[in-house]
Amino acid sequence: MTESLDVVDITALNALAAGTNKKNPRIVAAGLGGALMGTKSLVDVTADQITEDSANSLLEKDRREAEKYTKIKHISEKPWTLSNWHEHLNWLNMILVVGIPMYGIYAALQYPPQLKTAILGFVLYVFSGISITAGYHRLYAHKSYDAALPVRIFFALFGAGAVEGSIKWWGHSHRVHHRYTDTPRDPYDARRGLWFSHMGWMLTKANPKNRARADISDLTSDWVVRFQHTHYLLLMVIMALVVPTLIAGLGWGDYWGGFIYGGILKTFVIQQATFCVNSLAHWIGIQPFDDRRTPRDHVVTALVTFGEGYHNFHHEFPSDYRNALKWYQYDPTKVVIWMLSKVGLAWNLKTFSQNAIDQGLVQQQQKKIEAMKAKLNWGANLDQLPVWDREEFNARAKKEGLIIISGIIHNVKDFIKEHPGGQALVRASLGKDATKAFNGMVYAHSNAAHNMLGTMRVAVLKDGQASSDTFAVQQEFLDKEKIL
Repeated sequence: MTESLDVVDITALNALAAGTNKKNPRIVAAGLGGALMGTKSLVDVTADQITEDSANSLLEKDRREAEKYTKIKHISEKPWTLSNWHEHLNWLNMILVVGIPMYGIYAALQYPPQLKTAILGFVLYVFSGISITAGYHRLYAHKSYDAALPVRIFFALFGAGAVEGSIKWWGHSHRVHHRYTDTPRDPYDARRGLWFSHMGWMLTKANPKNRARADISDLTSDWVVRFQHTHYLLLMVIMALVVPTLIAGLGWGDYWGGFIYGGILKTFVIQQATFCVNSLAHWIGIQPFDDRRTPRDHVVTALVTFGEGYHNFHHEFPSDYRNALKWYQYDPTKVVIWMLSKVGLAWNLKTFSQNAIDQGLVQQQQKKIEAMKAKLNWGANLDQLPVWDREEFNARAKKEGLIIISGIIHNVKDFIKEHPGGQALVRASLGKDATKAFNGMVYAHSNAAHNMLGTMRVAVLKDGQASSDTFAVQQEFLDKEKIL
């Protein structure tokens, strides 16, 4: 009696992936700080529910959801009208991501920056931007390396100054994005359009039916993450607005300039750069590793996102601390992490093997080649051709312009006048087996000649040992000639 194999418990695995199999430390950012980072309804989902949705087709899921919301629909499923447009919007994010930056732009037009203040704004932009890319993204969301406490504190403080949520919230959303890329559960699903993936997902109310979870127990075990999330609102205000205002004000008397340029506009630019990873990096560029999903590689996106623009590579190898592989590709985040490792502040820098990377490149190139190949005429397959005996061939050969090469009957009538070696050679071969002449005894024909010959196939000679790879037959013949 044979023993049965154990089958993976899908629900148990979904519980592991979502982190619902264990009790995680509960971290709460109360009041406005909590509202800044979404609602509980978007993550309140069990492993059983995720398994059920995954087991059923999307069509079936849509049908069930349609029945569920027949009487009561979420606002995101209702059309925009003059009477309900305001219900679609996430007004808190509208104020933070649109309203305040618009005020900052207006104020900047009225108040040109001092040189020192402009430099301050740029330095804070770099500090906060790197804190998002090297900290929030590569350190915390993907665990692509480990960092010392001073580095983690730096990322937590200046990351809060970017006004993009806490490490816990940001890391969880990003892990959900990777787990459910290009599906309704993807928070910034690129399939819903460039605007939605850039900002629309933040400015409109998300549908709770697309709620999802990812395991972040490793994040919540870090006291820096817990502290930042608990006190996020206070840290955000201090780092985003108070610090630049005080530095410019106490340093050279430009309080207002520090507030506008080092605070509001710096934050606005960082936010837009980060949003480009969700939008542009899924819309423009090439897909050298995989084209089944939307992520793409493009230098323009890399330039505006501190090197995060090589997104096709990143989605294929997410735990690699690098985004760019070539020395000339722009990825300052990679350089910062590498430099931190050289002074002992970062370690365990993760990289995928070059073999795995090359495998992805070759597979995608092969896929493109196969697609190109499918569009070309390579001639009929031998099993699609009729089989003629020698009598039938002899009866039709001279009239129809037929010759035999490698056991296959070819109609060369329309090519006689085009033959580079002259008509006489072809005419002298009509009705005969020209295998040896074609394969080197007269001419060792080129690859192009063999390809063209393949398009002239009309039949297979009975007992003729037909071979469709005439080039290989020629090479075998030439190799024998060399030996002789």
